[in-house]
Amino acid sequence: MQAFAQLIQTLSQTASIVAKRDALVQYVEQAEEADVLWVIALFTGRRPRRLVPTAVLREACLEITGYPAWLFDESYQTVGDLAETIALLLPPLDDTSQTDELQSTSLAATITTLEALQASNDEEKKAYIQQQWKILGPNERFVFHKLLTGGFRIGVSQLLLVQALAAWTKMEAPVIAHRMSGNWHPTQTTLRQLLHRSESERDPAQPYPFYLAHALDMALNELGVIQDWQAEWKWDGIRGQIIVRANQRFVWSRGEELMTDKFPELEKLEQCWPDGTVLDGEILCVTPDETGGFQPLPFHRLQTRIGRKTITRKQLTEAPVGFVAYDLLEWQGEDWRAKPLVERRQQLMHILQAYPHPAIWISPTLTAATWDELALQRAQARQNGSEGLMLKHNQSVYGTGRKKGDWWKWKMEPWHIDAVLIYAQKGHGRRSNLFTDYTFALRDGNQFIPFTKAYSGLTDAEFTEVDRFIKQNVIEKFGPVRTVQPTLVFEIAFEGLARSKRHKSGVALRFPRMARWRRDKTVADINTLDDLHALLKQAEQQGLTNDIQIITDEKDVL
Repeated sequence: MQAFAQLIQTLSQTASIVAKRDALVQYVEQAEEADVLWVIALFTGRRPRRLVPTAVLREACLEITGYPAWLFDESYQTVGDLAETIALLLPPLDDTSQTDELQSTSLAATITTLEALQASNDEEKKAYIQQQWKILGPNERFVFHKLLTGGFRIGVSQLLLVQALAAWTKMEAPVIAHRMSGNWHPTQTTLRQLLHRSESERDPAQPYPFYLAHALDMALNELGVIQDWQAEWKWDGIRGQIIVRANQRFVWSRGEELMTDKFPELEKLEQCWPDGTVLDGEILCVTPDETGGFQPLPFHRLQTRIGRKTITRKQLTEAPVGFVAYDLLEWQGEDWRAKPLVERRQQLMHILQAYPHPAIWISPTLTAATWDELALQRAQARQNGSEGLMLKHNQSVYGTGRKKGDWWKWKMEPWHIDAVLIYAQKGHGRRSNLFTDYTFALRDGNQFIPFTKAYSGLTDAEFTEVDRFIKQNVIEKFGPVRTVQPTLVFEIAFEGLARSKRHKSGVALRFPRMARWRRDKTVADINTLDDLHALLKQAEQQGLTNDIQIITDEKDVL
């Protein structure tokens, strides 16, 4: 545990990518195999589930420290991270001689003990935790709490981990990324099975790492001639892979969640597709049209299916799912990712024509002679149920992760509206000491009607300045929420809007964020609730939205 805690400290204290990679390489060179497997698992999102309720941790900390509950709660609100809050509140070790016991406890052994703790009652869990606090130092306590709560996040991307493992094993990074993907558990595999297995040992369900695009950040003419590029709609669904291997069907999300059973519309693929077929595409709610194509339905329809363990007949009827394919990754067991896009696309069209399925379509491409002509087609994106366009170079290979140059996403310009800040909460992580979670309102007569929350879009300097204003202009306190003087005006950008019975404004926004701080405007200049409803009416007239309960991830009623 000491070595792992030291690794976490090193990774969190440096911004250097090279230093982080070197720290990872040094750790895996010296750690036991079981610990290396758990590090790979933790850093790729395969963390243990929450093992101990927050209430038990809180009570254990209050008993040890003797602090009043209100002080713990205030500290938690200020720090913003439960693991760090408790680590800071606990008293120092009385007897540092016990660190030998800590040194001999491996990461894998600690996690095994924690998982066995699930069968214990709350008092037994609390006693075990308090005993560990007598052994663990401050850094080790922080890591221990992260393992307990299942909220393990640090500043290490999966790409950085892949690069470190590639340097350690002397293997190609794309090979490492592929072998790390899929459904595996650190207690049920070995490093050889994970990283060094032969093709014959491959799990038939294993997906390929997804290739991701960057937002277009240059003029179109800088891309060269339009004939070198493939343009297609950017669909608003769940990125996924469909795999047919070993006479079985597997459906994966980009987050490496196996979702086969959630989409029964895609059944029987293993009966009509050849073994060794893998397609990349988008899972959408769709309806077939008269031409043999499809019409995408709003994303909120798909939200009614996400997270459901069982799908009802009503959901199948109201939210029918289809797969819109746009790339071929494997055909007849051969990896096609290194072939040029134009060749993969041609073969994809042939496959879907030769082996049709009622819930699978190919993503149509757009034809344009000039960039200006393509821009005119992009202007119709929302009417076509998409977020904009994808631009992919015809000769591009299917890479790993997010790389600049070959694939670009050219999204539609967002909607905008000016609003005033009325409520604020502190953020989390590195911004846990600042008020960065804001609620905004529009004017309705003499009232301010809250209509959305946003917590991104400003620079660090702007967040610090707004935080200072909030602390100096608090009107009321409601737990962690502060009501502030309605003075600061911000331009709110969002991707879509729809009717909502959960919001006081009657409207819910999709992906709201702060586009800019309007220092040039006063509260008298903000938009009204009527302006928002006018935007909603415009969207409805253009067929861009449907009546829904909610289309955002907000849990609080505004």
